[in-house]
Formats: sequence, C-alpha cells, structure tokens
Amino acid sequence: MPGIEEVDVGLYRRTLRLPHGAGIAELAPCAGHIECRLRLGDLRDLAAAVGRCRALLDLDADSKAVDGALEGDALLGALVRRAPGRRVPGAVDGAELAVRTVIGQQISVSGARGVAARLAAALGSPLATPHGTLTVTFPDAAALAAADPALLPMPASRRRTVLTLAREIAEGRIVVSVATDRDELRERLREIPGIGEWTVSCIMMRLGDTDAFPATDLGVRRALELFGRPHDAASATRLAAPWRPWRAYAVQHLWDVAARGARHS
Repeated sequence: MPGIEEVDVGLYRRTLRLPHGAGIAELAPCAGHIECRLRLGDLRDLAAAVGRCRALLDLDADSKAVDGALEGDALLGALVRRAPGRRVPGAVDGAELAVRTVIGQQISVSGARGVAARLAAALGSPLATPHGTLTVTFPDAAALAAADPALLPMPASRRRTVLTLAREIAEGRIVVSVATDRDELRERLREIPGIGEWTVSCIMMRLGDTDAFPATDLGVRRALELFGRPHDAASATRLAAPWRPWRAYAVQHLWDVAARGARHS
C-alpha cells in the first residue's frame, strides 16, 4: 500500500501507529531469523513494535507441530514437504486489518490496494520524517468513520459496511485484537450488514486463529478444483475437517497452488 508499505530487494518496510507515536519497521530474512530494524518516535514503543512485527510474520507459530499434522495428509503432504514452515501472514493493527479486508471484498488485490492507499493519503497521520516512499500511518478508526464517502469508490452497500465497521471500532463496540474472545469477535463482526463468513474468516485467520477456514474463498476453491476435488463450500469444509486445528495453514498451501495455477508446477 503506497505511503504505508514498501518492498525492496530482500526487505519489507512499513509504518506503524503505536501507543506513543509513529514508527517504521524494516524486516529482512536472514539465516535462521528475521532481522528487524525499527525507527521509533518514542522508545517506550519498542516492545509494542517488536510484538507487532512478530505477529505480522507469525513468528510464534509452532511450525514443526503444524507440518507434522499436515504432511501425512494425502492432499497436502507434498505441498508441506515442498514448503515446510509456511506461516500465516498476520497484521500489525486489528482495525487496519478489518477495514482492508472489507475493502478487498469482491475486487482485485490491486484495486483494494488503490482504495486503501487513497484513504491513507487523505486521512493518515503524516510522519514527522518521511522515509523513502513511507509518508503516513494508516488512519485510525475515528478518522475512517468520519471519512467523506467519496474517498470510497465502491458500491454503496460496501461503503456503508466500511464506515459502519470503522464507527463500531472507534466507539469501542468492536475490538479487533488477538486479546478479544474469538467467538465474541466473530459474532460482533457478523452483526454488521455486509460482513459475511469469508470476511470474518480472513480477519480471524490473520489475527492468529489457526483453524480459520474461508471455505468460499476463490483461491481455495481453485486449488481444490486443480486437485480434482469437489470445491463448493460444503465439500471444502468436509475435506478440510482432518486439517483441524491447522486449517489456516492449509489455506496458505492451497493459495500457493492456486497462484501457481497447476498442481505439480
């Protein structure tokens, strides 16, 4: 998302909205670890920034347990052996995650990125010192709730969903956080018109719910089709039952199959 995130050779950078100010995280893969460089406006935010980076990359996952449970599966085994240790992308901010997920409903990734970047440019908080292409932090829920609807070039129904979600978060009726009871959060999200099971599952998956499974996801259905398996939502749910409680990790492998476009490529 321009202004918020950038990718360089072997590096991922993004801005962070932290309890005491803004920051920038730079993450790079190294042998056996991730190197993290932080630029913080206030050193009191060090622990929070590190925690968010760990959540973003799912660094606290027990990959051996996940792989051990999935590699014996007839469908997933070869995929797990080809890409052991695959993680589930997380999030640095629950409100940002929820809003971006709703924006991404039924449009392309590039289209969703463009809308999110437009919101960030108009409503985000400027960095005191921009760094490269990073210039702002993602807007908080209050700013989003008060946004001019013209900033959201999407169907009116989805625009209402985004603004309602932002208002519910801003007023404290929904707390999108790993600390919130998962069943409670699922129910609160479902109460918002326009948020269905795909959206809820994708949000929960990136909040660390290892068993979240978006059965209607097009990438999941495409992968199952490539494997010659029934790929309607009910069939996908039945097929995924043996993968519990690691279905979110199975989804990452299936998305890879869908992206590659062929089972053995």
